[in-house]
Amino acid sequence: MDYRYESDHTKFMRDLLEKNPQLEEKRLAARSVWWDKELNKEEQMRFKESKVPMKPYVYFGG
Repeated sequence: MDYRYESDHTKFMRDLLEKNPQLEEKRLAARSVWWDKELNKEEQMRFKESKVPMKPYVYFGG
C-alpha cells in the first residue's frame, strides 16, 4: 500500500504556506482573537447560574 498519497488540498496548503511564510503568524494572531482566551471561572459560574430555563413548548403561549 502506498502511504505517500497527498490530497490536492494538502498540496495546495503546503505550497501556499511555503510561498507565504507570514501566513502562519497571521493565522496565530487571528486565532488568539477568538479562541486562545483565559476563562474566568467565577464569570462562567455566574453565567451558568443566571440562565433562565426555557419553557416546555415555546411556540404557543401557555
